[in-house]
Amino acid sequence: MSAVLEGVRLAIIGGDDREIYLIPELLRLGAYIIGLGLEKSSLGNSIEHAQSFKNVVEKADALIFPMFGTDERGLVKAKYSNLPIIFNNDVLESIPPGVPLFIGWARPALKKAAQKLHIEVIEVANRDEVAILNSIPSAEGAIQMAMEATNITIHSSNSFVLGPGRTGMTLVNMLKGLGAKVTVAARKPADIARALEMGVSIIECSELKKEIWKADIVFNTVPALILDREILENMSREAVIIDLASIPGGTDFEYAQMLGIKAQLAPGLPGIVAPKTAGKILAQIYPPLIKEHLSQQWKAAMKGGTHI
Repeated sequence: MSAVLEGVRLAIIGGDDREIYLIPELLRLGAYIIGLGLEKSSLGNSIEHAQSFKNVVEKADALIFPMFGTDERGLVKAKYSNLPIIFNNDVLESIPPGVPLFIGWARPALKKAAQKLHIEVIEVANRDEVAILNSIPSAEGAIQMAMEATNITIHSSNSFVLGPGRTGMTLVNMLKGLGAKVTVAARKPADIARALEMGVSIIECSELKKEIWKADIVFNTVPALILDREILENMSREAVIIDLASIPGGTDFEYAQMLGIKAQLAPGLPGIVAPKTAGKILAQIYPPLIKEHLSQQWKAAMKGGTHI
């Protein structure tokens, strides 16, 4: 591939092992990388290491945050940082015009504040080309967790998949391949039709309360409280829940624990179980996105007589 990012200055803020595989690919494409929170990584002198957000935003053409984004306090996940990295309003206000911010998931408060400041925020985690590819390590990791948490085989197990989205459908395929008896809980007619086409059992979400007793393993992908107290009370105490929904998940974990039901929240599985694959996926996605958004910004700046 040609050096499509030649001369582009990219700031990589924090992250985990995915960034360790992403960054060499970006360097290979000609990008200049400024890292914040990567000083303990194996990247060494291949990138510039910034000491603060101020150093980063002064130099970068675009900012890349982790897929996880930030927590409610603005703390950025940074596995290889010596110090906490906090992304607050002061940092947001220091971002120059025309510098896009790429992030996996942006919290509503961040999107609202960025909109007021006319900062372009591009969320990548929910894009089809990312989510579908990431569904593979997510599903593999979820099944691995289920195998470790149960004393039965996946084969012949009654496995429920809640939410037949991109990760849910990949899970269904893998579970079928392992010989599980798969039941999909869905709401939308199109999802129900897709599950029918795949040859698995189907229930509407409204039927979950009366059917959940059959489940040995429940894989939840719904980012809302679907496994509430009523549903949990009807579950077998030997059942296992693997919740793949974004934090805080779709399970009443405290009540599940009280009932003695094993329930595990498992967000960000691609970066945990297959960081190399997840990093390579991002390396496919980011270059054209970065070029597209920077080209738009630069054209707008030229038109307005502004130099970025």
